[in-house]
Amino acid sequence: MSIEKELENRSGGVCELCGSSDGLSVLEVAPSDGSAQQSIYVCTTCKEQIQNPQKMDETHFNCLNDSMWSEVPAVAVMSYRLLKALGREDLVDMMYMEDDVKSWAEAGLSSASENVVVRDSNGVVLNAGDSVVIIKDLDVKGAGFTAKRGTTVRNITIPQDVADHIEGRVNGTKIYLKTEFLKKA
Repeated sequence: MSIEKELENRSGGVCELCGSSDGLSVLEVAPSDGSAQQSIYVCTTCKEQIQNPQKMDETHFNCLNDSMWSEVPAVAVMSYRLLKALGREDLVDMMYMEDDVKSWAEAGLSSASENVVVRDSNGVVLNAGDSVVIIKDLDVKGAGFTAKRGTTVRNITIPQDVADHIEGRVNGTKIYLKTEFLKKA
């Protein structure tokens, strides 16, 4: 029996993460030996977001509340990694995995942790070049002005060292802004 057929039978013909039945395919959970036990059956949406973490949509992955409890180790490992990437430590802390499964899940996090995901006050992912709107008057220390609520900051940059800040120009001055005071424009 082919791996895809085996995964289709195991999943009941739906995505093992979100339950969708659209565009299903096999995704190996690295490091993998290519077997069905180390692969999952996922929809196109889940696969695209797993392969491109900067496009990850947290609302789509609300389904992880269910899939994190899967008895299939590969599904639990992928749920663990996605919850970590989304910063959902509250759900990660609730998960129980055998030691070997947890070490497998941790083994795939080293490269994923390098991609810092920056979110605005509403949880929307921010990328370099985006525009944001300030949602609260902010005193800018050392510059002698207040960044007013409603000001649009265009063409932001994402600093590599800080996960909850962006860099942009307000009143011609380049400043760091905390993401909790911003929303994507």
